[in-house]
Amino acid sequence: MGTATVTPADLSGLTNGFRGEVLLPGDPGYEQHRHVWNGAIDRRPAVIARCAGVADVIAALHVARDTGLTVAVRGGGHSFPGLSTCDDGIVVDLSPMRGTRVDPAARTVRAQAGVLLGELDRETQAFGTAVPSGIVTHTGIAGLTLGGGIGWLTRRHGLTLDQLLSVDLVTAGGELVHASEDENRDLFWGVRGGGGNFGVVTEFEYRLSDVGPTVLAGPIFWPVEQTAEVLRFYRGWIAGAPEDLGTIAGHRRAPTLPVVPPEMQGRHVTVVFVCWAGDPDDGERYVAPLRRVGTPLLDLCRPKPFVIHQATFDPSFERGWHYYFRSCDIGPLTDEIIDLFADHAARIRSPISSFNYFHVGDGAPSRVDDDATAFSGRHATHTVNINGNALTAEEHAAEREWVHELWDALEPHGVGAYTNFLMTEGEGRVRRAYGEEKYGRLQRLKTLWDPKNLFHLNQNIVPA
Repeated sequence: MGTATVTPADLSGLTNGFRGEVLLPGDPGYEQHRHVWNGAIDRRPAVIARCAGVADVIAALHVARDTGLTVAVRGGGHSFPGLSTCDDGIVVDLSPMRGTRVDPAARTVRAQAGVLLGELDRETQAFGTAVPSGIVTHTGIAGLTLGGGIGWLTRRHGLTLDQLLSVDLVTAGGELVHASEDENRDLFWGVRGGGGNFGVVTEFEYRLSDVGPTVLAGPIFWPVEQTAEVLRFYRGWIAGAPEDLGTIAGHRRAPTLPVVPPEMQGRHVTVVFVCWAGDPDDGERYVAPLRRVGTPLLDLCRPKPFVIHQATFDPSFERGWHYYFRSCDIGPLTDEIIDLFADHAARIRSPISSFNYFHVGDGAPSRVDDDATAFSGRHATHTVNINGNALTAEEHAAEREWVHELWDALEPHGVGAYTNFLMTEGEGRVRRAYGEEKYGRLQRLKTLWDPKNLFHLNQNIVPA
């Protein structure tokens, strides 16, 4: 697709007083900044507005309305289906907005929308605190928070959006508003799970929790042939587990990393990743039975700084690889699901494809009333993410096929969906993810705050 052109007059609102950087096709830096994390996404926007502050965001949205350009909003650029960029439109790029301020006395942190998870952790861990977030440090806080936010600390401290105290948001009309439990309360309900449907959030205020700085954490690997045995033990071991225990179970081929013995690299494995958020000695006692199941190939679960553990998955999700995901929430691991996982784990071809399931049940999220936020899925046991990844476009078709084979088998067991893990799957899938009652409330909010659907590159709530 050719890139749309815009005139100097069209961009007068950006070129006059814009503190950030305006990039057009052919400009130095355009090629660098048009690319996003998922290498399978190749878009050529007409304008990239790299915003330095709120005034720049307002100016970019004014230009979008005046010209009719499609709007994409980018924080960390980790949107799986590439919804943080577009062809022939304007990318409102928040990535230069990286300010973070911790208030240790109030136990809060303010972070601008371009901040990445690793950057937020670095600032908060200096005070022995953290905001529960995701599992890849180069993910942006903005999209993660607005869609939910699950990770190592979910069972102990809740979803990322459960830590929100307030947001600053620029509306479709270019107005800066504040939303919290005391101000624009309905909007605050909607942004906690409703994604970027209502405006551009420029700053987040979070509540902090005591974490680390040392946690008992890391992966334990078994040969894929022991998958059923390991998962049947795992099912009982996590049932009623202390909330300090966060786990992700998964299947892949052992990565080519220095910590993995050369003879094990490339072998099909089943993995349980552990993060014990409480006293490491208590964690050692709880994890001990897991270490004795079957015949582990490699045990890397040990005390380490929380910020080190947070980067565990980084080598598995590098920028520029080709990604294709499918996801659903499920209940407890039935024998049928375990057998299904064991079968498909042995079929993984790519050295970087995997499927993982986050244990989110029976913890802090379930103690929040389901109607308190727009997020749906508080009572699921696991969130499954199937990752069909490839190093090149040529290899990607086969990985997409493998994803759909597993997805087609698993989907009948689904009990919901996590919107942050959805691809572009249509309005029906979004409706099912929220449920009709919540979708209806979100639709009314959308109609109030963005009646013309300016912000539609997301898991879109269609105005009524």
